[in-house]
Amino acid sequence: MNYPEHNSGAISPGDCIGNAWELVKRNLGLYIGMGLITLILIGCIPIINFFLIGPVLAGFYYVVLRDMRDEPVDFGMMFKGFEKFVPLMLIGLIQSIPGVIFQILQLTIDVARLVNVPRTGSGGVDFFQGGNSEIATGLMILGIVVGLVFFVIMIFWTIAFQFAIPLAMEHDLGVVDAIKLSAKGGFSNFGGIIVLYILGGLVGLLGFLALCLGYFVAVPVIYAAFAFAYRQVFPAAFEQQFNMAPPPPTAYGDFGTRPL
Repeated sequence: MNYPEHNSGAISPGDCIGNAWELVKRNLGLYIGMGLITLILIGCIPIINFFLIGPVLAGFYYVVLRDMRDEPVDFGMMFKGFEKFVPLMLIGLIQSIPGVIFQILQLTIDVARLVNVPRTGSGGVDFFQGGNSEIATGLMILGIVVGLVFFVIMIFWTIAFQFAIPLAMEHDLGVVDAIKLSAKGGFSNFGGIIVLYILGGLVGLLGFLALCLGYFVAVPVIYAAFAFAYRQVFPAAFEQQFNMAPPPPTAYGDFGTRPL
């Protein structure tokens, strides 16, 4: 099998956001609808959502990549990912492992607090009663350290899986091949992805501040921006309708140009 080639230091975060906005606003109703369904399916259905992340995001990428080429798109195409349900589901599940671990740890901590922490006379929790103050301080420090370590792991895990879903969707790659190729493309564009996440967070914040209604526009813009990043890293032979020029090789330090 011929695997797609990836570019190093290819992501231009500003262009990704700008191109995504141009793409979304020309078909605003479609993208708001897809963004809303995406939020519901992968954000509002506990446990089941982990099985839907891969197929749902794959469908969103499918629509955006077609729209980039000015090919016809419609709402039903966002469910195209379910045609490759098993590999996309597995990629989504593996990608979600840190999130699952975090939820389990959080649940365990909450239960432990309810069961083991003594309460005050009024029924409130007293973390610092008697000899528990040293234990509480130690647990707090341990929690901070574990949280920082987990945060770093999450960053690298996210970068490694950034392009796995669209690769599996577009090139019919198996789970392992999609993850390996995604990791190569992601880590060779580390700096650009980090900056794009920061810009995406700002877009989401602005959308939330716009009476919360703007968030329904911000969500598809953010997802579309990462589709543009994917296309910059894994280019396709089609006539470019958007500004896809990569940034200078040194734009993000050594992260974007370091050989693998």
